[in-house]
Amino acid sequence: MNIKQILAGAVLLLPFAVTSIPSQASASQVIVNPHGLNRPVQIIAKKPLQVKRYAPPVKKKVLVTGHWEKTNHGRKWVAAHYVYK
Repeated sequence: MNIKQILAGAVLLLPFAVTSIPSQASASQVIVNPHGLNRPVQIIAKKPLQVKRYAPPVKKKVLVTGHWEKTNHGRKWVAAHYVYK
């Protein structure tokens, strides 16, 4: 291995090595406030129920490719067109 390959490997591995070092924030303890349970209960006003209204289904525009259709007089070519489904 030459020196360029060693330096390239070190440069690529350096960000992974830095992120794997434990930081002070990850080692700190989580402090829970024990007095938070003794707070007075807040009264929350309830909102009136919403009446669900009928929403018609959304029709999507769908492309129907060109195709042959059978008729009483043989076959007929139908060009591509859009249909709402």
